Amino acid sequence: MIFLKTPEEVEMMAQASKIVAEAQQVLKKEVKPGITTLFLDGIAEEFIRSHGGVPAFKGYRNYPRTLCVAVNDEVVHGIPSNRVLKEGDIIGLDLGAIVQGFYGDGAVTVPVGQVSDKVAILMRVTEEAMMLGIEQGVVGNRLSDISHAVQQHVEAHGFSVVRDFVGHGIGRELHEEPQVPNYGRPGQGPRLQVGMVLAIEPMVNVGGYHVRVLEDQWTAVTQDGSLSAHFEHTMAIQPSGPSRILTALSHG
Repeated sequence: MIFLKTPEEVEMMAQASKIVAEAQQVLKKEVKPGITTLFLDGIAEEFIRSHGGVPAFKGYRNYPRTLCVAVNDEVVHGIPSNRVLKEGDIIGLDLGAIVQGFYGDGAVTVPVGQVSDKVAILMRVTEEAMMLGIEQGVVGNRLSDISHAVQQHVEAHGFSVVRDFVGHGIGRELHEEPQVPNYGRPGQGPRLQVGMVLAIEPMVNVGGYHVRVLEDQWTAVTQDGSLSAHFEHTMAIQPSGPSRILTALSHG
């Protein structure tokens, strides 16, 4: 079942999402060669709690940390550790916050120092694909119009979209219906309605789209060892015009 949110509930989600967006900005400034992913996790947890939120991921299905990190060939759900970041790495930072029972969820991929042109293009295309998907988030469109827009942009640049993990509805639960794949034909699935709040999150690989999960039962990596990028926004369908991006720093 798809739960439609009232304007008041969307405002609660906007508060949670604002904490996520601001935490991302703090984290991005801290990413540099020589730091550990566990150091970033501590910053994320302290920021969320000090701004009136609760970390959404910590304890979720027994996940042990606040952040999900994804370094280089890691796609999603890497657990922060004593791993030290190196010049030329890329790292995905995925985090969520809860305010008064409502969730916000977002992710960015950032470079560690200088990266190659190809890697910079991967990150740019992934973020662009997310935004093109969000542009399809208007009343009357079909859910798969979002999916198709993401896939089309990614594949036009020679990259692949991960199939095993998808975007999702969000609200009182971190993961609600509907699932939002990052691939598919347009014109399929439920019509988008006012009150739908969705997390749009393309995961894009340089190589093939196949992934595997490591022995920790969380960390997903590309099967062929190629690099992967991940971006995510939480957005709310509006009565008219474009979606409201709740995890944007200025979400109006």
